[in-house]
Amino acid sequence: MQPINRDFKQSALSVIAIEQQAIADLSQYIDQSFVDACERILSCKGKVVVCGMGKSGHIGHKISATLASTGTPAFFMHPAEANHGDLGMLTEQDVLLAISNSGETSELLALLPVVKRLGVPIIAMSNSASNTLASYADVNLCIKVHQEACSLGLAPTSSTTATLVMGDALAVALLNARGFTTEDFALSHPGGSLGRKLLLTLSDIMLSNERLPLARPQQTLREVLVEISRKGLGMAGIIDDEGKLIGIFTDGDLRRVLDARIDVHNVVIEQVMTANCITAPPAMLAAEVLKIMEKTKINSLFVVNEAGIPIGAINMQILLQAGII
Repeated sequence: MQPINRDFKQSALSVIAIEQQAIADLSQYIDQSFVDACERILSCKGKVVVCGMGKSGHIGHKISATLASTGTPAFFMHPAEANHGDLGMLTEQDVLLAISNSGETSELLALLPVVKRLGVPIIAMSNSASNTLASYADVNLCIKVHQEACSLGLAPTSSTTATLVMGDALAVALLNARGFTTEDFALSHPGGSLGRKLLLTLSDIMLSNERLPLARPQQTLREVLVEISRKGLGMAGIIDDEGKLIGIFTDGDLRRVLDARIDVHNVVIEQVMTANCITAPPAMLAAEVLKIMEKTKINSLFVVNEAGIPIGAINMQILLQAGII
């Protein structure tokens, strides 16, 4: 019977220490085989098809997702399903990345003769170069660990961690070799926060047309305040006869006017507006505009075209709703 151990903290620290060592030991396996695996994947005209059973399959799912999101087209194929028809997913232009710590997983091994007959290169991840999987593979990436972090030495723990890290090493090495950029990454993640920050421009999220609060220079401050209240952006743009933006009036400007005891009913907006206001072009990234607004401590601004005509407006609330903040 296994002794009872209720020292939860010590158990956890032991797991972390063992898995840290397993990761550190991986460095010795970043050798010519790793380089060969990268070269084969880089020259692949199809996709990387990742295959693994049980816990190796779960890790394989993550590895395929990481590869796909970092510029290496990939997907996961379940070996049991592949034995019953899904092997048709594999084409001669693909590379098979087969994962098995022991290298003796029966469902995976059953596929290999057919894969070899198709002429598909096989990259293995296993704990040895002498197991059956490695003997079929063109390249074997060693993921051997000294011990599992499980106190019984049975549950895949250190070995799955090492496999995951090796997969990450492969994905990032390929990312660097492809010259993959943050913009490329964003295109694979349009629904994520990074994608929004790197892809959304002001033209995608700005308010426009009749929602723009605009006024003429000779309108009274009272009339402009009505426009600001109606449009709800906390500001109004002042435009000349050609429609060009010549100034802005904001809630901050109103506070200054009230402090100066200016007659809001009779003063014209041209006398109290802020000229030479900060604007942005419609093609500017929303994330860049956020930086400008934070640096200059403003809450809103107008988007103008090349002629200086306001075609949109943006404020912090819009940026927040768009997921930029």
